[in-house]
Amino acid sequence: MAPKYQIMKGDRVRVIRGNYRDMEGSVLEVQREKGRVRVEGVNMRKRHTRPSQQDPDGGIISFEAPIHVSNVMLVDATADAATRVRVRVEEDGTKERISVKSGNPIPKPK
Repeated sequence: MAPKYQIMKGDRVRVIRGNYRDMEGSVLEVQREKGRVRVEGVNMRKRHTRPSQQDPDGGIISFEAPIHVSNVMLVDATADAATRVRVRVEEDGTKERISVKSGNPIPKPK
């Protein structure tokens, strides 16, 4: 069973370690089995592709490579700072993500 993370697709995160430290972007994909996330504009790589039926010209494409989930922190929109996350279970059983830094709830992305 793959571990669960508090980071979801569409969340705004800040990179806290590595060459892309202090960059922010939204999460494009969460790879739970590998423990990695792809962040928009972070860890850009280039790949040379041959011409094919889908891409008759071929050429060089740029894409975001995944980085480890431990190298990113969720950004609290109200405090505009990276924060750790706690989960609060409401009386009706619904779960809510809470910012440790400000104590405000962090809504789920759409």
